[in-house]
Amino acid sequence: MLAVFDMKSLAFAALCLALPALAQDTRKVVEPTVPTACTTLKAKLARAGTSIVPDDEDKLDTARIQAALDACPPGKAVVLQPSAYRTDAFLSGPLHLRKGVTLVVDRGAYLFGSRNPRDYDVKPGLCGTIAEEGGSRGCVGLINGDGVADAGIMGDGVIDGRGGETILGQPISWWNLADKARAGGSQQAPRLIVLNRCDNFTLYRIMLMNSPNFHVGYSGGNGFTAWGVRILTPQRARNTDGIDPGNCQNVTITHCYISTGDDHVAIKAGGHVSHVTVAHNHFYAGHGISVGSETYGGADTIRVTDLLIQGADNGIHLKSNITRGGLVHDVVFDDICIRETQNPIFVETGYSAHASQAQNRPPDFKEILFRNIAVFGSGKVTLQGLDANHKLYLKFDNVTFADPGRIRVSTEHARISGFPLKVAGEDVTASDQAGPGTPNACTDKFVPFPLR
Repeated sequence: MLAVFDMKSLAFAALCLALPALAQDTRKVVEPTVPTACTTLKAKLARAGTSIVPDDEDKLDTARIQAALDACPPGKAVVLQPSAYRTDAFLSGPLHLRKGVTLVVDRGAYLFGSRNPRDYDVKPGLCGTIAEEGGSRGCVGLINGDGVADAGIMGDGVIDGRGGETILGQPISWWNLADKARAGGSQQAPRLIVLNRCDNFTLYRIMLMNSPNFHVGYSGGNGFTAWGVRILTPQRARNTDGIDPGNCQNVTITHCYISTGDDHVAIKAGGHVSHVTVAHNHFYAGHGISVGSETYGGADTIRVTDLLIQGADNGIHLKSNITRGGLVHDVVFDDICIRETQNPIFVETGYSAHASQAQNRPPDFKEILFRNIAVFGSGKVTLQGLDANHKLYLKFDNVTFADPGRIRVSTEHARISGFPLKVAGEDVTASDQAGPGTPNACTDKFVPFPLR
C-alpha cells in the first residue's frame, strides 16, 4: 500500500538522501586544547583501592580548590595533580566554576565527591532523602556552572561521584536510594556536573565515574562540546544518564565512550533544542541515544552519525507522552552499528504510562530519517505513534537486520517508508518496503571500553 506523506516530509527525505549527514552544530568545532595553568594544586589525600583512605573522609579540599578557581583569570586553568604514588586524591563538596576558567584534573589525579549529603543540601536536610520533589533538585551538583561562559573541565584524570558507596549517616548508597524510590517519590541525589546558561563550555578527555545521579546536565546555553570524554558507571545504577543537553543550541558530542545505567545521551527539549551533533561515539551498557522524554519545547536539526551501540537496553530511542510532547523533526540517524541490544529502534509516545490526557501536550514526531543502520542479534523494534491525529512520519534507508527472524516489530499510528521488515498494526501505512540492503561496515567499530 502506498503511504500518503505531506510535501514537507517528502522534501526532507529527498534532501537527506541527496546529501551526507552533515554536522548540524553551526560552530566550527575542532579538538580543544588545555589552557596553561594559573595554579597547580597537589594532592594531599591517599587512595585505598578505588576510593580514598577512610581516615581522610573529613579532609575536604573544597575550600582550596574553590579559592583557586575564584582567583584564576579567564583563559587559564586550575590544575589538580598527584603528588606521589597513592597520594593522588582530592575530596570535595560542591564546586562552582568561574567565567573563562578551566578545571583540569591531570593524569593520575582523582577528584572524589563527598559522601556527606549535608554538603549538597539545597534545603536543610533534603539531600539524601526520598521526597515528592523531582530529580536532584534537593541537591546541588558536585561541579556547578551558572552563567559562566568559556569555561571547561579537562584532563586525563578521574572525577568520581562515589554513587555506589554508602551515604554518610545512612546504611545505603546513592544508588540504593534511587532503587528505594521506585516505590514512590524521587531520590534527592547530586549530579556530577550541572551547567546552566554556560555558553561555549568544553569537556575534554576527562573520565567521569559513579555519579549518584546524572553525570552531565547542560541547559540553557549556546555552545557545548564534549570531546574524548569517558563515562563509566555500572548498568545497575539507576538514573545515571551520561550527557544530557537540553534547552540549548549548538552542541557537539564526539569521540566519547559511555557505559552507564541510563541514557547514554538524552537530548531533552523542556525548552527548544536545536543544532545538535552526536558523532564518532561508542556506547555500551545503558539506555541509548535518546530524544526526550521532554519534547514540549521542540527539538530539531539533530544529526547522530558514526555511532556504535553494544550491550545496551535501548539503541535509538525517541520518547515522549501526552504530558511532555511537542514537535520533534529534522532528525537524522546515520551510520550506526547496533549489537546485543534489546530495543535497537524504539520510538514511543506513551513513555511513562501514568501520564494524564488533561495535560494535552501531544508528541509530534516527523521528518525522522534512519539511514545506513546495521542491527545484529535479536530485539524488538517499536514504532508507536500517539493517535490518528498524531502519527509518526519515519523514513528508513538501508537499515539492515543480520537476523531478521529474531526481530519483533510493533507499530501503530505510523507512516513508514523504506522499512525492510513487514509491518502491521492499527493505523499503519508502509511504502517502498526495502530489500535486504547492503549492511553497514561495522567490523572495526566493536571495540572494548578503553579504561586508560
